[in-house]
Amino acid sequence: MELNGADIVVRTLADEGVEHVFGYPGGAVLYIYDAIFKQDKFRHVLVRHEQAAVHAADAYSRSSNKVGVALVTSGPGLTNAVTGIATAYTDSIPLVVISGQVSTQAIGEDAFQECDSVGITRPCVKHNFLVRDVRDLADTIRKAFYIASTGRPGPVLVDIPKDITMAMGRYTPQRGEIKMRSYAPVTKGHQGQIKKAVQLLAGAERPMIYVGGGAILANACDEVKQLVESSGAPCTTTLMALGAFPGSSDQYVGMPGMHGTYEANMAMQHCDVLVAVGARFDDRVIGNPRNFMQVPRKIIHIDIDPSSISKRVKVDVPIVGCVKDVLVELNDFYSQARPNSEKSKLALAQWWQQINEWRAKDSLGYKGSDSVIKPQSVVEAMWEVTGGDAFVTSDVGQHQMWAAQYYRFNKPRRWINSGGLGTMGVGLPYAMGVQMANPDSQVAVITGEASIQMNIQELSTCLQYRLTPKVLCLNNRYLGMVRQWQEIDYGSRYSESYVDALPDFVKLVESYGHVGMRIDKPADVLPAIKEAFTKYKDRLVFMDFITDQTENVWPMVKAGKGLTEMLLSADDLKGEKL
Repeated sequence: MELNGADIVVRTLADEGVEHVFGYPGGAVLYIYDAIFKQDKFRHVLVRHEQAAVHAADAYSRSSNKVGVALVTSGPGLTNAVTGIATAYTDSIPLVVISGQVSTQAIGEDAFQECDSVGITRPCVKHNFLVRDVRDLADTIRKAFYIASTGRPGPVLVDIPKDITMAMGRYTPQRGEIKMRSYAPVTKGHQGQIKKAVQLLAGAERPMIYVGGGAILANACDEVKQLVESSGAPCTTTLMALGAFPGSSDQYVGMPGMHGTYEANMAMQHCDVLVAVGARFDDRVIGNPRNFMQVPRKIIHIDIDPSSISKRVKVDVPIVGCVKDVLVELNDFYSQARPNSEKSKLALAQWWQQINEWRAKDSLGYKGSDSVIKPQSVVEAMWEVTGGDAFVTSDVGQHQMWAAQYYRFNKPRRWINSGGLGTMGVGLPYAMGVQMANPDSQVAVITGEASIQMNIQELSTCLQYRLTPKVLCLNNRYLGMVRQWQEIDYGSRYSESYVDALPDFVKLVESYGHVGMRIDKPADVLPAIKEAFTKYKDRLVFMDFITDQTENVWPMVKAGKGLTEMLLSADDLKGEKL
């Protein structure tokens, strides 16, 4: 079948099962957009900025377990997309980003809207391609989907010159599995290492299960739950793994790390066997590695990416493989070796007694107020209204941490945030991608007055496609996390962290055709959220909550400190200053 390159692109995407493409047209991709106009296999979503296109495709993938697809033009179209690509790369999200390029004969000639797309994106993609022959186009796109979704997932860029989209070529549907000689990720774990892990876990007196985002990416949450429940161990999930194990379970001790719970951090530090599942011992999780390794323990590390194992801390039993496949085997062996002696039961009971003593500190407790809205109370109210069943996207900052701490996630793929790169401005485009993938679900955005303005133009996209997320803006008139660090580490010198020229968000949102609310009284928080999710369930609602400017995120482990060196409240901060 003879088709031009643009039709081959569209046909290949359809054959890959693509249902939504997020993008923005430009000269280098107009042939592709013409081909999109003539087809009905997938829907194109016109965003207002290329960064938002990639963020929306990213969240579409996170919430649906499908490969997200974004389409941008050459030059600034591609450079605008880089932030979204880097965000997805850091969090291991499978994306295929198709970028237009100037014609092949013009590459390197400083043509209009030319940039080195392959060179620019090389550090922040799993792989990238420049297609120079229309005969390679379909197979290259298929390889991109394969690379993006296998092994450790990640974004793949396919850069297509304009003349390749014009050229005619023969289209042949895919036959058989894709095989690449230079790319063969290991999926099956070493059985000997798995048996060693089982022996260690069966002999543990203070076991701990530490779960990272890799468990969700591998769809291994059922296997995680089986391991936690059969071992009787406490479980902690990273920011990227919230929902991988039910947040309402008694065995769940909360999130670890810089803003983790006291009990999670203490248990991480004082366990004798730590099972790390799809986690990477990030600096925001374990703090100072030297401090973390001061306490002797055995560490089992399961990950699809061999480069992540022993990268930050030395582990005792490395297991490279698909998290789900490894856990299936590990659970099978553990069911046979599980200890049942009175001694082991007593040791586990004593371990839980210690954990419950740590829990009694109530490290997430905060002082309520009848006069000013506490940001934590907004998240708690949303959890009550949604029954804990909403898809929640967030931007980055204090509001992100409060969402993670106070919205108890019981299901995977419901918490959508930028973990590794910490990208402000993702919340609204994330919500667009989530709602496209899950049109009948409740979608909420937890943001701040600074983050929301970074991609607020996407309110226009939401109106065009009748997208109805509920936006909860925790407005404290500061760059909140910056202000918190300045208070703690910079002598309360609030350099450029105060926002004193904010728009009237209600009027701004209404000008985009949506519903705006301003809430400044604690008594009005719950009624406003109920109204947004019931009366206005078919509208985008922006709720501007005027919150306490002085509230900080606690607990907190300062940069360079160890997990046990937590500040639990402002009182600890005063003591530290003294």
